[in-house]
Amino acid sequence: MALMEALRALCFPVELCRLLHLIAVFCLVFLLLKTVKLCDHRWKMKEVMQLFPGPSAHWLFGHVLEFPQDGTDLDKTVIWTNQYPYAYPIWFGPFTVYLSINHPDYVKTVFQSTAPKDDMVYQFITPWIGDGLLVSSGQKWFRHRRLLTPGFHYDVLKPYVKLVADSAKSMLDKWEQLCAEGNNSLELYQHVSLMTLDSILKCAFSYHSNCQIESDSSYIQAVYKLCFLSNQRFRTFPYHSNLIYYLSPHGFCFRKACNLAHRHTEEVICQRKEVLKDEKELEKIKDKRYLDFLDILLCARDEDGKGLSDEEIRAEVDTFMFEGHDTTASGISWLLYCLAQHPEHQQKCREEIQKLLMQHKQIEWDVLSKMPYITMCLKESLRLCPPVPGIARRLNKPLTFFDGRTLPEGCLVGISIYCIHRNSMIWSNPEVFDPLRFSPENSANRHPHAFIPFSAGPRNCIGQHFAMNEMKVAIALILSRFELEVDASKPPIKIPQLVLRSKNGIHLKLKKLD
Repeated sequence: MALMEALRALCFPVELCRLLHLIAVFCLVFLLLKTVKLCDHRWKMKEVMQLFPGPSAHWLFGHVLEFPQDGTDLDKTVIWTNQYPYAYPIWFGPFTVYLSINHPDYVKTVFQSTAPKDDMVYQFITPWIGDGLLVSSGQKWFRHRRLLTPGFHYDVLKPYVKLVADSAKSMLDKWEQLCAEGNNSLELYQHVSLMTLDSILKCAFSYHSNCQIESDSSYIQAVYKLCFLSNQRFRTFPYHSNLIYYLSPHGFCFRKACNLAHRHTEEVICQRKEVLKDEKELEKIKDKRYLDFLDILLCARDEDGKGLSDEEIRAEVDTFMFEGHDTTASGISWLLYCLAQHPEHQQKCREEIQKLLMQHKQIEWDVLSKMPYITMCLKESLRLCPPVPGIARRLNKPLTFFDGRTLPEGCLVGISIYCIHRNSMIWSNPEVFDPLRFSPENSANRHPHAFIPFSAGPRNCIGQHFAMNEMKVAIALILSRFELEVDASKPPIKIPQLVLRSKNGIHLKLKKLD
């Protein structure tokens, strides 16, 4: 028996060695096959991209080394757009390539297709916002778009004007207090972001958070963390790996904030559903002063009488929170900076709103259509500083552009809204702030895809009228109470994250008007 035990002890290491050897061979073969597949994909993509001349790329790093790690790379893309005004390839490493599109005729072709959004770009926010309208595709997207569209009808949007105005007034009262304390130069982006978050909470949940004064609420902090961490992951290439991000401290913070935000949304949905079970309460909600976004989602029914599930409702509410607060904050903040740079346009906008307020006393729905000059300045700011600087598509079928050049199925296409709005083939003196570009006579003959701050085609931004209304209300109230001046010591540095931001904030000097 002792002899048999000794023999087994000797054989076991041999069997273990064989097992480890097989595992090593299997891993080696897998890596070899994966490398061959990637090399084959690279060879095919290089052949496809030969049709589109562009800047030379490093064989291993591609164009990654051309872009600063701090994200200040917009000037580089504009230079390349002037050299290659229709489209050019951008390589991220040796295997991933996007065709960057910078011309309206090319954009039109992409938007007319049914190509879904590229999951590589949006995967970082999907754990938070779920498979909502922003990232879903196919029949699910069509159904949700159809169910949500009534929620952005002008009858629904009308009462939101007062809610936005109340949030903007809270921000302006805070500014007056800070100016009285001697803080004449303020970083405005954070204040504007809290104001738009306050507005969204009121319009989406009927939730009066008081977040502009008490911004330490756990839910408010969770939303802020999720926005920051999503942007951070997008800019940090090692974090593109799910495993690396999951194991990182930032990944842990993201999951914690995500869980907290989801719990809050789910609690609000459950409470509202309980209320809707009571027919008397349901009639009260239908008859109340306004329907919020959550009411509309809970009451939405398709042609079969089927509504949205709790998970789908949560995804759409979280999507509305993400898209509706950060992008609008970007649009308002950059417009304030543009008007501070150009006091002559600022004064014309102020005179326009002062005249309206003499007649109407406060900002109401009917006033929004009587702001032609403010609207032109807003559009020109959205041209120069689009809140979403770029979007991406993954082709689900071959695509042929107007000049005969083609892309096969599976190609990645990046639509650079920032560069399209600065393409010198389309815009004269594109770097100059000129609101008259958007006068009726100048807009009449412009290419319909030359100005696309809210995207275009069937997947355009469903909330663009809500966003435009909110920006008009905020700008009108700000200009009626403050004069804006650039703080020359702190010029903003644009960085293209999921939303166009400033690396060092947007600092302006404020002067209270009599």
